[in-house]
Amino acid sequence: MSAPAPSMFTPAAKAMVEKLGLKKGRANLEEFADTLQALATADRNVVAVTSDSRGSGKLAPFGKALPQQIVEVGIAEQNLVGITAGLAACGKKAFGVSPSCFLTARSLEQIKNDVCYSNVPAVLVGISAGVSYGALGSTHHSLHDFAVLRAIHNVTILAPADNFETREAVRFAAQATRPVFLRFGKAAMLDVTPAGATFEAGKAIPLRAGNDVAFLASGETVVHALLAAAALAAQGVSARVLSLHTIKPLDTAAVLAAARECRAIVTVEEHMLAGGLGEAVASTLLQTGLAPRFKMVGFPDEDTVTGAQADLFRHYGISMEGLAETALALLK
Repeated sequence: MSAPAPSMFTPAAKAMVEKLGLKKGRANLEEFADTLQALATADRNVVAVTSDSRGSGKLAPFGKALPQQIVEVGIAEQNLVGITAGLAACGKKAFGVSPSCFLTARSLEQIKNDVCYSNVPAVLVGISAGVSYGALGSTHHSLHDFAVLRAIHNVTILAPADNFETREAVRFAAQATRPVFLRFGKAAMLDVTPAGATFEAGKAIPLRAGNDVAFLASGETVVHALLAAAALAAQGVSARVLSLHTIKPLDTAAVLAAARECRAIVTVEEHMLAGGLGEAVASTLLQTGLAPRFKMVGFPDEDTVTGAQADLFRHYGISMEGLAETALALLK
């Protein structure tokens, strides 16, 4: 029997979670599966396509409840994308679900041509993304998906931070008229979205106000940025936190406002530094002529260390302590 995964939070970070009153949700994958099943129950045109991934995608209950609305293609990701595209072209709202590491590598040509070039409203769902597979290593890590999909025209890229963003992203995708890519990890998430917030694709959600440094984060890194901002407040540093759940199209207005109103910007992502959120933000700033102090936090161009997601996050500075230290060094 394998050892339990290490906690994503140090004792100090857990104390900060309690201080902020953040409630524990569940894995975004579970929220995705339940939201999709509810949509499919109400609309028989909503269908799921899986590549031997209904278990890892939490879609077993979907398949049992709605067996006529799920297609299993086996371990054949290129076929999955083609079938998802075909169903979407025929009027179905098709969600193709597969581990992101394989979906966006083995099937890149099909994503480019069958989905994006053909402009069908297919939804591709990359599950167990980032380093969710942990110690399975680089073959199973998905640290390239933002980069390759940002380079393809006509696809919206979403990486929700918590259960609220996940629900709203799935509902948005079900109504979209263009291709959508959804990215989900495996860990249980904390609810970080403030009450009353609204979700709109392409619009960041502000989680905390501040004018010294701005954390621009996406996906499962957002909570660590929020904790870091709270830790910095105890040291007299005012930190803004934005959840950039949409990688493409980027909320350039929110990015530029942060650059004009804050002394420094730190981008945070569960992705290679090449081609991800950080480079998208940097490009936006430079092309606008803004040059705040700037640091990208993510995975460098090297062989990643082996370990659980929590181990990798801490090793690469994606933690309350690591991000607070990065921000302080940048401000100095």
